[in-house]
Amino acid sequence: MDRIRISSPPPDARELRQWTLTNTTELRQLRASLQRSLTEDPELTTDDPEDIVDRIILVATELATNAIRHGLPPTEIRLLYAGERLILDVADHDLTTIPELADTRPLDAGGRGLLLARSFSLDVGWYATPDTKHIWASFPLRR
Repeated sequence: MDRIRISSPPPDARELRQWTLTNTTELRQLRASLQRSLTEDPELTTDDPEDIVDRIILVATELATNAIRHGLPPTEIRLLYAGERLILDVADHDLTTIPELADTRPLDAGGRGLLLARSFSLDVGWYATPDTKHIWASFPLRR
């Protein structure tokens, strides 16, 4: 299996929003709240010729689903801002596994969230703190 590189988001990234989920039924609320944050906040409102908002919401849903299903609750999602980038950071409390790309699994076996993140974002990485494992993806903020 292919691995995601170990690295933290930029140290100057500041948190814009945070969500905490405990099960997959809360994903709908996450998507709606993220949509509002990305389209109504004047600091983040952009012309979106590349469907960045849709990409961020899709990646957030996929990574949060993975964390809920395969990690330890609660799942924490943060939207960060660093320079001209938005960073989605998804954490769970399972420190026993390492994120791996599911590129060799059959299509119906699941585990495609990291592949989608890698395809739809500028960069993907992961890191661990003493309590949590984080996977992050960065996206361009177009003005």
